[in-house]
Amino acid sequence: MNNYMRTTIFLILTCITFSLSAQTTIEWRGENRTGIYNEQGLLKSWGENGPELLWHYDKLGDGHSSVAISKGKLYITGMTDGKGSLYVFDFNGKLLNKIMYGDEWTVNYNGTRATPIINDGKIYIISGVGDLICLNENNLNVIWRRNIFNDFDSKNIAWGINESPLIIGEKIIATPGGKKHNIVALDKNNGELIWSSPGKGDLSAYCSPLYIGDQEVPLIVTITAENIVGLEAATGKMLWSHESKNKNSIHSNTPVYANNRILCTSVDKGCTMLQLSDGGRKSEVVWEIPVLDNMMGAMVKIGGYIYGSGSGYKEKFWYCVDWETGEIIYKDPKLTAGVTIAADNRLYCYTDKGEMALVDATPEKFEIVGKFPITMGTDQHWAHPVIYQGVLYVRHGNTLMAYKIK
Repeated sequence: MNNYMRTTIFLILTCITFSLSAQTTIEWRGENRTGIYNEQGLLKSWGENGPELLWHYDKLGDGHSSVAISKGKLYITGMTDGKGSLYVFDFNGKLLNKIMYGDEWTVNYNGTRATPIINDGKIYIISGVGDLICLNENNLNVIWRRNIFNDFDSKNIAWGINESPLIIGEKIIATPGGKKHNIVALDKNNGELIWSSPGKGDLSAYCSPLYIGDQEVPLIVTITAENIVGLEAATGKMLWSHESKNKNSIHSNTPVYANNRILCTSVDKGCTMLQLSDGGRKSEVVWEIPVLDNMMGAMVKIGGYIYGSGSGYKEKFWYCVDWETGEIIYKDPKLTAGVTIAADNRLYCYTDKGEMALVDATPEKFEIVGKFPITMGTDQHWAHPVIYQGVLYVRHGNTLMAYKIK
């Protein structure tokens, strides 16, 4: 093979790689909302000071939302003077654009909440006051907007709605929490109502819904104030429900799905594992773990095990649990509670005290192979980190940080 051919092949492969990268979209909790990021070749350990900080931006304003990624750009929201804004960055941390989209949550734990969702050239945001806004991805102009509380006869919840909307085909799913219009599907192109489900009539409960498409009847699973519900995705018909109550009606973790099973975890209530049957039309509880009461840090499934922390009113340990049996393999106190994501068979644990830890994802032991403090930023350490192309994105209040982990 001569040099000309080598160069030609290299350029073709480079263009293909760039094209695929440009088309990648990262939404709430990565691949299928699992918290798993499909990255390989990442650092197996970190030095004493953690991975290299590539860049940071310190003027986001208040908020707990995470990064979304589309067509080579980063998107994140923040609030200043009661108004929410969408920020757009390139991968070098350069601010490309910023637009104000309206009022945000200022009652308690101020700031933006839900992660933007990007789909078919449009950006969707649910603000903490219930405005569902659709923007043009190219110019950031508003295409349509509606308030899901006003339009569907409901009301906001104690700490402001926190829901990253779910897109299924031409439908966008949201949870107003009304008695009649409990969960709705809107046309993603114009915001018009496609179907409405009364669900169980509960208020919303900070949960971003999950789509399960491999059943005979594809379904949507979410958790409202007092119930886990499964709806037929095409029509909104409620297929089944399970009571799930806790003291403050907080159910902020998206369920985890694999192999006909659904894991739901909430503060106070703990973990509930459901088994689907009859093509998704039915479900039953197969095990529960009350002590594993994760408030908002979510969990991940790697192999046959679940990893995550208890972070509510009970024991603040890090757990490994057998997916099939519900057996607690270990609980470890080395870190305080926090958010869990994973990539390359390792856990990335971002604690509510501001520690970022790298942990081998094995059922043998909770082995920390790197740890460093997040010292920049403001307020609570609640935003879920994101991994993309060997970079770890961490949001702490008004600061977004990018760390090189490959």
